[in-house]
Amino acid sequence: MPQLKVVMAQLNPVVGDMEGNASLVIDAAERAVREFGADIVVFPELMLTGYPPEDLLLRPSLDLRVERALQRICAQVPGGCHVVVGYPRRCGAGLLNAAGVVHAGQIIAEYAKQHLPNYQVFDEKRYFVTGDRPLIVDIAGVPVAITICEDIWESAPLLQAAAGGARVMLNLNASPYHVNKAAERLQNVQRRVADGAMPVVYVNMVGGQDELVFDGGSMVVDAAGVQQVLAPSFEAGLYPAVLELGVESVSVARGPIAPPREEVASIYAALVEGVRDYVNKNGFPGVVLGLSGGIDSALTLAIAVDALGAERVQAVMMPFLYTSSMSLEDAEDEARRLGVDYRVMPIEPIYDAVLATLA
Repeated sequence: MPQLKVVMAQLNPVVGDMEGNASLVIDAAERAVREFGADIVVFPELMLTGYPPEDLLLRPSLDLRVERALQRICAQVPGGCHVVVGYPRRCGAGLLNAAGVVHAGQIIAEYAKQHLPNYQVFDEKRYFVTGDRPLIVDIAGVPVAITICEDIWESAPLLQAAAGGARVMLNLNASPYHVNKAAERLQNVQRRVADGAMPVVYVNMVGGQDELVFDGGSMVVDAAGVQQVLAPSFEAGLYPAVLELGVESVSVARGPIAPPREEVASIYAALVEGVRDYVNKNGFPGVVLGLSGGIDSALTLAIAVDALGAERVQAVMMPFLYTSSMSLEDAEDEARRLGVDYRVMPIEPIYDAVLATLA
């Protein structure tokens, strides 16, 4: 049976670093072809700018930087595969949240996101205008539709694609984490599969950006609603899937299913990811935190060490008149167990000096 090899590029872009993100795309596409023989490589939503780009989208230099990055990608990704990547695109009506299909050194098709989220952490209507039509691209004789993130939470885009003859849906995402989000995503994708009776390849990003954390969990769900491939959460990487091309339908070969994390483990992983990327993407050399000997600061220290390594964490105990010996002992023990630089800086002299000054 003929096959179409799709690689989900579950990556961690840096907001604003279009040159660096373009390099991630090029390197990942080269690896996907070399290691998996990829016919299609799919990247997350707004991969070139990172997500959410917010007011960077208002800068006059945006269009030029996006165009330069796209030119590099067109020139350097392997010409034999199709690369689907997200970026902002200027049109007469305004700025589009777009996805382009790169093949043989050029962008052969573009799609504009139709449903712009504007609730909770999302404010896309501040920056983007909506698209209004489906995109169906012939890849190796298979009509493949493309949508972006919120489009998969609505029926209309998939129904449009099905009416246009699409047999597979590729969906690019920047879907942030919250507790039980993975289960919600799967249920929603299964609903869309039922609407259009076609497999959905769902690609999500990983990484932290300020208050948001993206947990990955990219997946492929077949036309019967069965999850056949699932990438691990919080792990950047390339995750392949094989589509088997029948005369009248496209099926999905069973692939790796990453074991789900328990709820507490998932929350902890999100905290570690958020701290790591906040520190690293802002270029901070490390962190300093106060230890009290209590549970809250002990957990904070563990998260910091898991995120950055002990060598980039300094712990400070600031005892006062009422600090118990048990607190001092526990704080020192925590710091020793985790191997961090530990200092004791009593604050009673500072307190006395303030009182004297106020008097």
